[in-house]
Amino acid sequence: MASLDSVLDKDGVRLTVEDAVATVTLTNPDKRNAQSPALWRALAQAGRSLPGNVRFVVLRGEGKSFSAGLDRQAFTPEGFDGEPSFLDLARGSDKELDAVIAEYQEAFTWWRRSDVVTIAAVQGHAIGAGFQLALACDLRVVAQDVQFAMRETSLGLVPDLTGTHPLVSLVGYARALEICATGRFVHADEAERTGLANLVVPADELDGAVRDLASALLAAPRDAVIETKALLQAAGTRSYEDQRTAERAAQARRLRDLAGLAD
Repeated sequence: MASLDSVLDKDGVRLTVEDAVATVTLTNPDKRNAQSPALWRALAQAGRSLPGNVRFVVLRGEGKSFSAGLDRQAFTPEGFDGEPSFLDLARGSDKELDAVIAEYQEAFTWWRRSDVVTIAAVQGHAIGAGFQLALACDLRVVAQDVQFAMRETSLGLVPDLTGTHPLVSLVGYARALEICATGRFVHADEAERTGLANLVVPADELDGAVRDLASALLAAPRDAVIETKALLQAAGTRSYEDQRTAERAAQARRLRDLAGLAD
C-alpha cells in the first residue's frame, strides 16, 4: 500500500502526498472553509512544497462546503490578528495595494502549472474566492449540491483572484458577465452544461469519482500530458497556423524522446 505523507498542515490548509498524487485540503469546516490572507499564504506554500514526482493535485474542502469565500472579518476595522485590515490596505498607495493583491493571487496561480494536472472536488458552497479557487484548477468534479456564485460585484468589488480569465474561457463573455454582475448561484446542471464542471456526481460519490479520474489521467505518460497541457493552454492566444507549428514542435520532441534521441 502506498504511503500517505503529510507535507504541510497550517492555517486551514493541509497538503498530503501519496505517490504521484497530492491532495490539498481546506480544513476549517466550522467556518465553511472561509478564506483569509494566512490561508492564501499557506496555499501558495503548498504549491512550492510539491515533491517533484507529483503529477496530479486534488483540491478539496472538508465539511459540507468547498469554500464560502472570503472571511467577512477581513472587512471589519480590526481585520485578522497580525494582519492589516482591508480597510487599512485601502488607505495605502496604488503600488502598495497592487503588491498585496499580487501576493494574494499567488495562492491561485500555481494550479495551472504545466507539470501537474489539478482537479477541484467541489461540494456545497463555492462562493467568491471559493469559486475562483475552483476555477484555478484545470478540472472540476462537483457534487449535485454544488452552488457556485461570484459575489464580489454585489459587495462593490471585482473578482481579483484570477477567476475572470478561466470563467470567460469556460462559459463565454456574456454568461460570465451575467454570473458576476448578478451574483446568482450556478447549480450542478448548469455547471455541467456550460463546461464549469467536467463531471457531476452524488455527494457521497465525489471522492471516488476524483480518484477514478486521477487514475485514468495517470495512465498516460507524464511527458505527453505535460506537452498536451501546454499546447491546450496556449491555443487560445495563438493563431491557427502558430498552433499548428507548436503542435509539430511538440510532437517532434515526443518522437525523439520515444526513440531515445532527445537532447
